[in-house]
Amino acid sequence: MKQLIQSFKTGELDLFEVPAPSCQGNGIIIKTNSSLLSAGTEKMLVDIAKKSLIGKAQSRPDLVKQVLQKMKQEGIKNTLEKVLTKLDTPIPLGYSCAGTVMEIGNNISGFAVGDRVACGGAGFANHSEYNYIPKNLFVKIPDAVEDIEASFVTVGAIALQGVRQTNPTLGENIVVIGLGLLGQLTVQLLKANGCRVLGVDLDQFKLDLALKLGADRVCHSSDIRIAAADFTNGNGADAVIIAASAKSDQLVLDAGEISRMKGRVIIVGLVGMNIPRDIYYKKELEVKLSMAYGPGRYDPQYEEHGIDYPFPYVRWTEQRNFGAFLQLVEQRKVTPKELITHTFDFIDALKAYDLISGGPKENYLGIVLKYNQDIKEEKPSRSITLSSETTIRSGEINLGLIGAGNFASAITLPNLKKNKTFHFTGLCDNSTVIAHATGKKYGFRFITSDPDELLKSPEVNTVIINTRHNTHAGLVIKALQNNKHVFVEKPLCINENELEKIRDAVHSSLVTRHSSLVISVGFNRRFSPLVKKMKGALGSSPCALSYRINAGVIPLNSWIQDSLVGGGRIVGEVCHFIDTCSFLTGSLVKSVMASVVRKDDQSIPDEDNVCILLTYDNGSTATITYVAYGNKSMPKEYIELFANGIAMQMNDFRKLTIFKGSRKQKFSSANQDKGFQSEFNAFVEAIKTGKPAISFESLYNTTLATFKIREAIKTHSTIFLQ
Repeated sequence: MKQLIQSFKTGELDLFEVPAPSCQGNGIIIKTNSSLLSAGTEKMLVDIAKKSLIGKAQSRPDLVKQVLQKMKQEGIKNTLEKVLTKLDTPIPLGYSCAGTVMEIGNNISGFAVGDRVACGGAGFANHSEYNYIPKNLFVKIPDAVEDIEASFVTVGAIALQGVRQTNPTLGENIVVIGLGLLGQLTVQLLKANGCRVLGVDLDQFKLDLALKLGADRVCHSSDIRIAAADFTNGNGADAVIIAASAKSDQLVLDAGEISRMKGRVIIVGLVGMNIPRDIYYKKELEVKLSMAYGPGRYDPQYEEHGIDYPFPYVRWTEQRNFGAFLQLVEQRKVTPKELITHTFDFIDALKAYDLISGGPKENYLGIVLKYNQDIKEEKPSRSITLSSETTIRSGEINLGLIGAGNFASAITLPNLKKNKTFHFTGLCDNSTVIAHATGKKYGFRFITSDPDELLKSPEVNTVIINTRHNTHAGLVIKALQNNKHVFVEKPLCINENELEKIRDAVHSSLVTRHSSLVISVGFNRRFSPLVKKMKGALGSSPCALSYRINAGVIPLNSWIQDSLVGGGRIVGEVCHFIDTCSFLTGSLVKSVMASVVRKDDQSIPDEDNVCILLTYDNGSTATITYVAYGNKSMPKEYIELFANGIAMQMNDFRKLTIFKGSRKQKFSSANQDKGFQSEFNAFVEAIKTGKPAISFESLYNTTLATFKIREAIKTHSTIFLQ
């Protein structure tokens, strides 16, 4: 299928052939019939992408500060590599479309193949021939509403949410500043509410259109104060809705000037927000921001996982706003077709972007892309061949990568590329945009959106898994069942039931095959040069370890904090530090104790601030202090180790001091080396020799320890693993 994609790094925009998305349980696959090009929002994205590196930095000074802080912690080279990788991430364009249901997930009811649906959501309702849409981001299209009208559903919901925030009453005088798509729809919605509306804009074309579509009066922006005074008989506007985009604070100033005492100012557009206190204070004005499509926006539980808000308590969600907007279109109280100035065939989409980027000098507002309805392909291909090479290279690792997100792009792939033994064969990612860009960049032979196609491919003999934590166990087991070596990023799994199933699969592979398959987990820190120096200096002596991690906050709404998806931070990240301690002690964890900082503030879970005591079979002990509390300016990781006549200090994988006898040795590095490259080199060696870099017994022990730590926290007791 074809999809419109832009490179954020270069600004290049084009239609690319990509795999069709896979259908997941909480959504549907649609064949797109029409999609709306939002001239304001998409022009802003396109313009930023076309800027130079300096221009991009100037537009996001907040991100520049984060980069500078990261340079201090990780070194200039490491940070620049990550920044450049991030810039390479492509942008899927579009967020509002209409189409026909082609495939339905197991958890979807009330819909059938062939239903027409209107869809919204950035990253989902793309300018693409096929789209995967989660359950809360689509609604049925009424019979009387055309697809081309329904493709306005997202912009309509944004306008509708702005009006809801205004809480208009019959007969009120309301001023709408900005008469682009949002403003024009806002005017019509307010008229449907029985309000009198004054429309304001710089563009005469838009002023004339607003007057035609129901505005009581319109005026040029420069005349706003005189026009508003006349329109309201000198009383001031009951409410002002700002639907325009501007860097300055002038629109907020104007809104305050024309408002009545105790009026409302609703900000829908992207504007400067330094509110002039004197004006707003003396009039006691109410200021509200409208959050895009409505409740549910930016909530992954709602948008991605399909968990709805209770109807009695959240009457108007994103999805309910979608439905309400389409009902108004059906009743002809809102007429989006009147806003369409241009339609383009999807294959000519670049002409539409040329228009909004300063190409042909003509008025434009609503721009719709129409898709070829003669395509008979019922099930589009979920795999695309990028290279004609088909043979498996003898003696090489023919790699299949599942998951090409931020970590894979910044860490996994650059380090794999440095090892010439890996032959990039297949790549799988839910995002077909990322799969296409990453597949091209690293020369993968084929890309797919379906993990099963990669796992069953005879061309692939080794799989690396970089997906969300809840998928790890299932993919590891399938990889072993398909006779693949497997490397999975930490954690190995997120509960004990999964761990036992993996152990059964590993034992089964040992019994049914003459040579065992290699399974490894991304516990990279044990492969760090400084950690290996510590191990070399220590030898096999029992020791006492103290490992402090200044981890920083991960918000509660992150998937990592979801116990069913990420498993939480003890399972998802503390496993790293347990493995490092186990490597240094040369032993397995025997028992665990743990205590957390208990607090009233639940903006982060208590277990994100935890002190853990591990005892080992060989008599060693380790304490892990893992804290979300803290300050980013302090280095993240610090280890102290004590043994007979030996003491060591390792600071954030950049400095190591070893005190041994009367000698003091110091080691330092300009850039952090957390062992990623050495980790993959060890994985290669394990495949060649059949001897794992980390024994499965150790992988099992470390993973089990994370579950027992959580048990110890709940029971206030010592938990033994054996």
